[in-house]
Amino acid sequence: MRTVERAADGEGAPWGEVAPEAARKLLVAAVEAFAERGYHATTTRDIAGRAGMSPAALYIHYRTKEELLHRISRVGHDKALEILTAAADGGGTAADRLASAVRSFVRWHAEQHTTARVVQYELDALGPEHRAEIMELRRGIDAAVRRIIADGVRDGEFDVPDVPGTTLAVLSLCVDVARWFSAAGARTPDEVGALYAGLVLRMVSAADR
Repeated sequence: MRTVERAADGEGAPWGEVAPEAARKLLVAAVEAFAERGYHATTTRDIAGRAGMSPAALYIHYRTKEELLHRISRVGHDKALEILTAAADGGGTAADRLASAVRSFVRWHAEQHTTARVVQYELDALGPEHRAEIMELRRGIDAAVRRIIADGVRDGEFDVPDVPGTTLAVLSLCVDVARWFSAAGARTPDEVGALYAGLVLRMVSAADR
């Protein structure tokens, strides 16, 4: 089995601050394994082998497979909250901020699509305590986008009868990019982000920016 240095589509960046190097290699290997095989079908031996280590070496850094998943999920959700909070707190109109939020969120899901698939679609595999922690972050993510949309409704920019439902639709649209995006595809992450920003602005009946 090959040794992993970076995730399959060049996704070393999310783990750049993880130390020591062995712990970082294990995270990258876990992302690849979970994305390819699914969490439940992946063993700690699979992960250790991809990282070029023995199963015993894995337990020096992570007590369980679930702890690895939690670390991956925490990093991904922290990044999502950072992106969307920055957009919500930014300047400009609600339409400007919503477009910025969608562009950035979609771009991240495209650039880091392997990681994002694990972050978004393996949530139910987390233990109760870790899942509760991640759900709190997800509520913050929802609140950031909901605040932008509510501001647009208040200021007459958006025609949205159901703010919570529209927030869910916007986030779902962005997250789904991780499921289908391919680095070998016709569009770059920036192009997909711009496309989705325009679609979302039309969804909320904002003037096309």
